[in-house]
Amino acid sequence: MVSDSLESVVWGHRLSSVVPAKVTGGNKDFELTNLDLALKLHYIKGVYFFQPEAAQGLSVHDLKGPMFQCLERYFTASGRIRRSETGRPFIKCNDGGVRIVEARCDKTVAEWLAMARNRDPSLAYDQVLGPDLGFSPLVFVQFTWFKCGGISVGLSWAHVLGDAFSASDFINFWGQIVAGKQIPFKVNNPVKKPYFPTFVSRKPFSLKKVDPVGDHWLTANSCKMATYSFHITGKQLHHHLADNISDFEIVSAIIWQLLSKVRTDSGPRIITICTNNSRARDEGTVTLPINGMTLSTVEVDFCVSKVEIAELAKMIADKQVPENGLIEDLISGDEEKSDFIVYGTNLTFVNMEGANLYGLELNGLKPLFVNYMVNGVGDEGTVLIFPSSGKDGGKGKMVTITLPEDQIEKLKNVLENDLKIAN
Repeated sequence: MVSDSLESVVWGHRLSSVVPAKVTGGNKDFELTNLDLALKLHYIKGVYFFQPEAAQGLSVHDLKGPMFQCLERYFTASGRIRRSETGRPFIKCNDGGVRIVEARCDKTVAEWLAMARNRDPSLAYDQVLGPDLGFSPLVFVQFTWFKCGGISVGLSWAHVLGDAFSASDFINFWGQIVAGKQIPFKVNNPVKKPYFPTFVSRKPFSLKKVDPVGDHWLTANSCKMATYSFHITGKQLHHHLADNISDFEIVSAIIWQLLSKVRTDSGPRIITICTNNSRARDEGTVTLPINGMTLSTVEVDFCVSKVEIAELAKMIADKQVPENGLIEDLISGDEEKSDFIVYGTNLTFVNMEGANLYGLELNGLKPLFVNYMVNGVGDEGTVLIFPSSGKDGGKGKMVTITLPEDQIEKLKNVLENDLKIAN
């Protein structure tokens, strides 16, 4: 077990700024949707690990330079939060820029990947908007050079700007510019707000009101949270295959059931499911970042530790109640100036199956490993499920889970006993 502190392993941080290659102009304002505001206290982190061959010959100038052109297209990512006369936040597209972070690591990429994945957040800058809200960048990109010559690309992304799919699209587009690809494109800016009909009349279960945060977009937990990542193999999933049930639903059922064993109260009876709204992407089209997720809840009236995984997975597939319409109604009403959290209000499962996480390439090489996580998670915890690197034929799944620290340690023991996943 490695005992080095993160501060001694990752060091030498240098910060600089990059702005769009051309002035955005037009004094543009970008209106935030109600779902954007519901997610404003959350932050997305992604880390991409590359072998030395991928970084060979690349200087920081080679990596920073393409960001100027990238931001010309993704101009909202370069903006800053402002408030209207009513107090409602919006993005001022003022070319404030994104922050570039350069750092060093005393480990090799192989050594890092052999360590616990809970160290990965140190490779993506710890981001919070505010308290000087109008001066806080929405995006940080961290380049960390390892002693072997390998590199990681860490993305810190304010969720108010867009979801994890938008974040991965952004970094993939930057990678295409790094590779020198000339892609004809137009900016596709969705003008119409998505319509989500309201099927039930109640307050949404997937949203929790928190104490007002003002201009410091951070909320406190009642306990210390920790993040842990692990791999579920295709063979382990195969044991639970069922008709019309996706791998995401199977993995969600497995984790839900394992946590019911961890928690003395028999586990949560209600969960939140976050899935991406499929939106067409024309080749060569850049879509401005959006929060395009559907938030649904699933509620059961039995102890989930006592049912078959396939049965529980089918419940997840069939019993989802979409709540976007409820969220829209709530924030449009008297609650507009309130603050909320989504992730961790209930145990929250995030489906990242459709994200092109391995679309980023350096020197024509894909990442050895990609990890995504969410900051600002509530006490009930969050589970991100996404494809593995493909070493097992692409049939396995990666799981990154954020829970109260004491539950993480208990979960590791259950994973080792039930799934034979070593800590």
